[in-house]
Amino acid sequence: METPEVHIDVSGDMDAPIPGTKSGFNLSSFSNFSTRIPSLWELLRLSRQNIRPWSEFLQTSNFKTVANVSRLTNRIIRNLAYFQSNYLFVFLGLIVYCLLTSPLILIVLGAVFYACYKIKQNSTPVAFFSKQLNTNQQCIAVGVASVPLLYLAGAGAVMFWVLGASFFVISLHAAFYNIDAIVTEDMETFLTETV
Repeated sequence: METPEVHIDVSGDMDAPIPGTKSGFNLSSFSNFSTRIPSLWELLRLSRQNIRPWSEFLQTSNFKTVANVSRLTNRIIRNLAYFQSNYLFVFLGLIVYCLLTSPLILIVLGAVFYACYKIKQNSTPVAFFSKQLNTNQQCIAVGVASVPLLYLAGAGAVMFWVLGASFFVISLHAAFYNIDAIVTEDMETFLTETV
């Protein structure tokens, strides 16, 4: 038995690599990096629009235990979805608390922000190892150079404290807050559809 011959068309246009370009790490790709990610202020503005009333978030009459583990899991997931902006502001509040109680970190961060402000104000490119660094790349370099100072000031311990405290507080609230008292299943589907 003979197998039929199959002809596949593999013709087409193919661009050859441009000579002289190297693959690998390219500092100029960081200049467009900030346009793809929303800024911190934009993220905070969007989160602030979706924040639930704090009186509802902290209403002590809605804190109740749950009967079984499956309902607990469902409650935690629903609370995280419903109060996500409030939880973000709890996290930011803990960060601000840690910064205010740790003056060395505050001094290092103030110096970094001041240096970046001066770099942006001057807006002159700097030559570094025969590469021209624009203002964004200079600010990134200042940030990288500040990492050892932040480590010496205790930023690693503060970061882990903030993450641990946030996880504890948010998990505690999400586990014990009875979301069924304020949001019914029909209302929850309506809220997810309108967002």
